[in-house]
Amino acid sequence: MGLNSAEVVQSRYSYQNGHYFASKFMLIISETEYQLSAIRAQGAGGQNVNKVSTAIHLRFDIQASSLSEWLKDKLLNLKDSRITDEGVLVLKAQQYRTQEANKKDAIKRLHEIINAANQVKPTRYATRPSRGAQKRRLESKTQRGQVKRLRGKIEPD
Repeated sequence: MGLNSAEVVQSRYSYQNGHYFASKFMLIISETEYQLSAIRAQGAGGQNVNKVSTAIHLRFDIQASSLSEWLKDKLLNLKDSRITDEGVLVLKAQQYRTQEANKKDAIKRLHEIINAANQVKPTRYATRPSRGAQKRRLESKTQRGQVKRLRGKIEPD
């Protein structure tokens, strides 16, 4: 399915870093906006890894993409070593033995990075502990202090 620009797909919830986000939209990037190149994979694998180019390098130029300016700025400001100084996101996929599986993995990871940057976390409202919670905390602190005081040397009479 060839898309001309970033396509928006409806979705209910996304789960990330232990939190659910009510995300209304999920972005899908067009195949024309990233380049895939096959390279030889690293690591163990014997003769197959030395002969066959199964690893995939995915290059996504953030500046030249059809994403919104807000999302481009958010992606470029990420503290991610995979984003070069020129604003190109480089992903290397070599987990699987086949080139097709590594292509799917690289594209999936690209979508995950972009959709994670597209999330807006809800604003956190400052809350205060209740009076009872404050009282319980102070009581536990005094009790702990008494236990520590009783650990001292006993003075002879």
